[in-house]
Amino acid sequence: MKKNFQPFMLEREMGIWEYQVEYNLSESGVHPMTIRDLLGNDPDQIADLLDVELNYPPTNGSPELREQIAGIYDAHLDDICVTTGAAQANFTTILTALDPGDEIVVMLPNYMQVWGTAKNLGLKVKTFSLKHELDWCFDVEEFRATVSDQTRLIAVCNPNNPTGHIMTAAEREAVIQAANDVGAWILSDEVYAGAEHTTDEVTPSFWGQYDKVFAIGSMSKAYALPGLRTGWVVSNPEMAEAIWARQDYVTICASMLGNKLAAYALSPQVRARIIDRTRKYARNGFANLKRWCDEHSDVLSVVPPQAAAIGFVHYNTGVNSSELVNYLATEQQTYVVPGDHFGMDHYLRISYGLAEEYVNEGLRRIYQTISSSSLN
Repeated sequence: MKKNFQPFMLEREMGIWEYQVEYNLSESGVHPMTIRDLLGNDPDQIADLLDVELNYPPTNGSPELREQIAGIYDAHLDDICVTTGAAQANFTTILTALDPGDEIVVMLPNYMQVWGTAKNLGLKVKTFSLKHELDWCFDVEEFRATVSDQTRLIAVCNPNNPTGHIMTAAEREAVIQAANDVGAWILSDEVYAGAEHTTDEVTPSFWGQYDKVFAIGSMSKAYALPGLRTGWVVSNPEMAEAIWARQDYVTICASMLGNKLAAYALSPQVRARIIDRTRKYARNGFANLKRWCDEHSDVLSVVPPQAAAIGFVHYNTGVNSSELVNYLATEQQTYVVPGDHFGMDHYLRISYGLAEEYVNEGLRRIYQTISSSSLN
């Protein structure tokens, strides 16, 4: 067994608890769609789906699906490699672009897969931080000081997981300029684009703004179809093919049904309907979470996210976040993600893109636990 392996604690603990508790507020997307939700009562689409042979699709993604993705990014089919979720896209992109010892700069807090993968592949990892006191923006000068002549890749998550922050124009320009100055790649995890709260404009991709970009997308978050396990990388033809070559060793391809259903979901009319559904869940859900935080403002606070269906809630008691979540899961049958998994204690990542009654019972149990004298 490899020594010093960095486990992905967020996913490991979610895998343990999410189906064991009564109230799971750890998920980072909105309530998933059913196949009936997706297809509606369209008899032609239903018949088409039932006639699909469960064979392998083209291993870099069906032309039908890659065409829909290309339309979203104003890209070409050869720029795109379809993957088994954004997780595989992140992994094989890093495996392709970097060698052991290379330097990577990672945004924190973040979905920690990129950080952990970099550690496990022997990369030199440097970080820059979004700051609560800046409403989850980052200090541009601190960021610039983090990037060096040795930096080979800058990894961002935009919109951000767990804060919901959408990078400002100044932040985007700082990342592009820093990457250009040293010839680095940008890996942009954009899975929450389409889940915006205060605008109907989809968060712009880094792809097309700079010539060395990996734009990562997925059906899991803004499209509420996590069970498809279908994601993608948009880059350039050379890198897309190189990522595809690594994929041959890992998952070979995403599933035929994933390709078929994702292509239908990303068709312009259906995509617009799904994004509208996601935004309703996210916007109504945050209003509900904000009411809860305001009712208990002596203990709880949250910077309003600009996208996504997760709130990164700060609590001002002394109990450690992992200890708090373990108690919640075992004693209150409620699970959320501890801030420790993002390197930030005294925060909880709480999902609110679910049925309000379900969320509210989970929130009641969370506050009861936080305010319990036995834990403070």
